[in-house]
Amino acid sequence: MVPKPILVVGATGYVGGRLIPRLLAAGYHVRAMARSREKMASRRWACDKKISLFSGDVQDPQALLGAVEGCRAAYYLVHSMISKTRKFAQADRMSAVNMKDAAASHGLEQIIYLGGLGNIEHPNLSHHLVSRHEVGQILQSGPVPATVLRAAMILGSGSASFEILRYLVEHLPVMITPKWVHTPTQPIAISNTLDYLVGCLGNPRTYGRTFDMGGPEVLNYHDLIDRYALAAKLPARKLIPVPVLTPKLSALWIHLVTPVPSSIALPLTEGLSVPTVCEENKIKEIIPIRLIRCREAIDIALDQILEAQVETCWSDAGPLHPPEWATCGDADYAGGTVLTCAYRARIKAPAESVWQPVVRMGGQNGYYFGGLLWRLRGAMDRWLGGVGLRRGRRHPHRLQTGDALDFWRVLTVTPNQRLTLLAEMKVPGEAILDLQLHPLNTEETELRMISRFLPRGLGGMLYWYALLPLHVMIFKGMLKAMANKTGSFLVHGIGKWQPQPPEQCSLNKKTVSKPH
Repeated sequence: MVPKPILVVGATGYVGGRLIPRLLAAGYHVRAMARSREKMASRRWACDKKISLFSGDVQDPQALLGAVEGCRAAYYLVHSMISKTRKFAQADRMSAVNMKDAAASHGLEQIIYLGGLGNIEHPNLSHHLVSRHEVGQILQSGPVPATVLRAAMILGSGSASFEILRYLVEHLPVMITPKWVHTPTQPIAISNTLDYLVGCLGNPRTYGRTFDMGGPEVLNYHDLIDRYALAAKLPARKLIPVPVLTPKLSALWIHLVTPVPSSIALPLTEGLSVPTVCEENKIKEIIPIRLIRCREAIDIALDQILEAQVETCWSDAGPLHPPEWATCGDADYAGGTVLTCAYRARIKAPAESVWQPVVRMGGQNGYYFGGLLWRLRGAMDRWLGGVGLRRGRRHPHRLQTGDALDFWRVLTVTPNQRLTLLAEMKVPGEAILDLQLHPLNTEETELRMISRFLPRGLGGMLYWYALLPLHVMIFKGMLKAMANKTGSFLVHGIGKWQPQPPEQCSLNKKTVSKPH
């Protein structure tokens, strides 16, 4: 008889994506739930025989009921951080109620939730931390025993907090810092976080209880900066505290210096003036583990980054929303006209060779042509509030669906055939970059580069036609450079290409047919 699976809600998030391999290695059957099945299917653990994938949104009660059915226990590892709308508390509240009700309906044995440290009675507690506490209380108010683990900063390669620390220390030898730089905190290594999460599963001593968990050291953010500088072999950083740097200004500064956008930085910085130290340590008695010190955790994280072994990243989280017009090619449709710029090159190389420069572009590898123009576009995007180029890429030569790639999001990865990127930079419309490989024979491949843009109003039209000459120049340069990267050459010159429009493309009818 197949054991009942363990449900992991938030499977493509930073913690969820690392927890699932731990559970599988321990012999558990797992049901992974996230909004995008495509993102889950691209993860390495998705091929394990002991896992099943379930796509759904926690704000949909019926979806959660379906996900919970037949499961033994559930990890609830989701939370919203939509600082610019201030609606995250309402979204978190609704989702937590749905989880509590679904667990009760199907008689789960346990819910495990990862919340945040910080005294609920502190007058400066951020809206984000208040919401995290409220979610834990909602889950514990139901008949299914809920275990709440509360953590401060998680030290691990790819976490938002660690990326902020890394970029600030590596890029700024002198920092103007707010007063919260001296606030005490008790960070915990991601591996210890996972140890506690797995250790609580099926442990009756943790049922219905709340535990603070932290590393073996209580530090402040000045100490963290010093330890990171030592680990990275950098000179000691000079910190100049000032009383006027508000959370909003801090978030804006983080946005400009690090890859973490202000929408995520603001909820984080709002809580930094509140001590995040364990008020009790009962979890250490129930689940005795070796706690990793701060310097060792930083060393491990840096090694993983240098070796391109970052399992999950803060930028992995979030929904994958391909535009509904994405398969409409360059045809007119009910919502407007999709503008297209497409070129193709015939390369004397097999598809496997041509694929290598395609899948490796971006990040430290760059875009092979017009590097200054790409960097200028990234800087402009950052100043306009966009993500810019600093997110880079998680791995230098591997991509998976849902990955962040500079200011793009990977929509489709079909090895040796297709790479489709959704633009996440600030543009007056929606944009997609599509690279397609078509083998002509065993020795020649046609590489097509297609840009599709749905303009928003007159500004979008002006944007497209003003930059069209640059796009043409960059596309031709990139295609030629990619051919050179294969060690081969172009059979013919680079030519303009007109994609075939689909037979039908109506958003009003919600029917979209693929091009022939």
